[in-house]
Amino acid sequence: MKGQKGYAIVSVWPRQAVSLGALARALWRRLKRWHELARQRRQLAALSDAALKDLGLSRADALQEVDRPFWDDPLAQSRGK
Repeated sequence: MKGQKGYAIVSVWPRQAVSLGALARALWRRLKRWHELARQRRQLAALSDAALKDLGLSRADALQEVDRPFWDDPLAQSRGK
């Protein structure tokens, strides 16, 4: 196809239409998950050294987890990171 000039048009929209309600529900679930992660990390920070030892964690391990930002979800699927 020598000399052929053309452009590939790439769609930036999802192939399936997504309703505003579905987006709102997904956002609500994400916000609830972030809130739960923050709560769990606060609880972890409040544990005694004996309780951490029972869990097999050191204070340094706990502090490392507590210092993570609330949006850093260890269970989230990686998306090309």
